[in-house]
Amino acid sequence: MHIHNFSKENSILNTFISEIRDVNIQKDRMRFRRNIERIGEVLGYEMSKELNYKPKKITTPLGIHNTSVFNDDIVLCSILRAGVPLHNGLLNYFDTAENAFISAYRHHKDTPEIFEIIVEYLACPDLSNKTLILADPMLATGQSMLATFKALKPFGSPKAIHLVSVIGAQKGLDFVTNEFPEDTHLWIATVDETLNNKGYIVPGLGDAGDLSFGEKLQK
Repeated sequence: MHIHNFSKENSILNTFISEIRDVNIQKDRMRFRRNIERIGEVLGYEMSKELNYKPKKITTPLGIHNTSVFNDDIVLCSILRAGVPLHNGLLNYFDTAENAFISAYRHHKDTPEIFEIIVEYLACPDLSNKTLILADPMLATGQSMLATFKALKPFGSPKAIHLVSVIGAQKGLDFVTNEFPEDTHLWIATVDETLNNKGYIVPGLGDAGDLSFGEKLQK
């Protein structure tokens, strides 16, 4: 897997990440969602450098300009509900992309430490020979990302796969590296070292879905 970890260099991402982590600033849900969206825009820009391009002639009022435009058919898939702000940020840059949505959540069995990923809803176009972008803001254990990828397989085989996350744990990175095709790209703003016994990233930021949209009722 090709891992693009942007915490290794200083950029405006530092500011956005620090604000979504801050327990005081993150109380403002609109600001939290907007920061996730802006992180998606930055990661989308960086990812665009790895896409395929074709030459194109542009007619201006004064002449012809030769340029290159990206030439990939993109399907952008996000995991509900936490993935929506990240999805929007990517869609701001890849506005012609087709879209897919999937609900994948943790179902805890007997103890908080043991869970399985349940997929209940999926809407997806044909993926055959397209560029698939999987967006999930938190890459903790990596199981949600893998469950999503497996659920999408009946829709065709993409020609390229890109994973996009805001914060990950090293364990999650190792997991997706082993489970996804070797030529997959992972674009991630920052990586934390550990998970707690419930599988949440530490120091992380908390529950991205709750911080974006309010606390949910537990099943």
